Amino acid sequence: MATAPTFLESTLFAPLAPHSVPRRILAIAAHPDDEVLGCGGTLALHARAGDEVHAVIACEGESLRYGANGVGQSEHTRRAADVLGLVQSRQLGFPDQRLDTLSLLELIAPLERVVREVRPSVVYCQFGSDANRDHELLFRAALVATRPLDACIEGVYVFDTASSTEWGYPRAFVPDTWVDISQTLEQKLTAMSCYESEVRPYPHPRSLDALRHRGRAWGNQCCMDAAEVFMTVRRTLRSGRMPI
Repeated sequence: MATAPTFLESTLFAPLAPHSVPRRILAIAAHPDDEVLGCGGTLALHARAGDEVHAVIACEGESLRYGANGVGQSEHTRRAADVLGLVQSRQLGFPDQRLDTLSLLELIAPLERVVREVRPSVVYCQFGSDANRDHELLFRAALVATRPLDACIEGVYVFDTASSTEWGYPRAFVPDTWVDISQTLEQKLTAMSCYESEVRPYPHPRSLDALRHRGRAWGNQCCMDAAEVFMTVRRTLRSGRMPI
């Protein structure tokens, strides 16, 4: 029986060199479901490869639209994390769509604590120049929290978010890394379906069919069945390591 491909074997442009021991991976997202929309298939690949995958979600994601009682986003987040194989999905609980009421330091401090605790090799974060102000502010905080002061972080990448990145202007998201998620696309969609309040009917970008089309459109650009795409913020190759 064939074994699942490693993360390196599943990429067109591998973000990092081959690894013989499991790594720690951290996804930083503004709202519940952003981690799935932007890099769910890639996180699932990491988990399949034996990596220890964590996520941190800044906002509670429901009070603004659904009132004080919400719709159970915390449970939806937990279920989605289980589907993707995450070790943990931490929720910081900041108010939805109100990160601009906080100082940047208030965002940076908890992210720095998570980075110090997890000590990730790879960090995936929200693209900071789209239509959502929370995404912009979280990205600015993540840049500080992932400064190359510690040798553990080898790569920082930003992902696009359906219904936010493509609606921003100017359209500045230009990917340089395509990750083949052909084997985890349906797993990503199953995780997205856990966010019952966030899935929209087709042809909305957050419908399951549109997300499937989106993954295949990105993949087809590089002759793959499906892909997720990233922009490189920083790669740091230490101890004489060379680019792949």
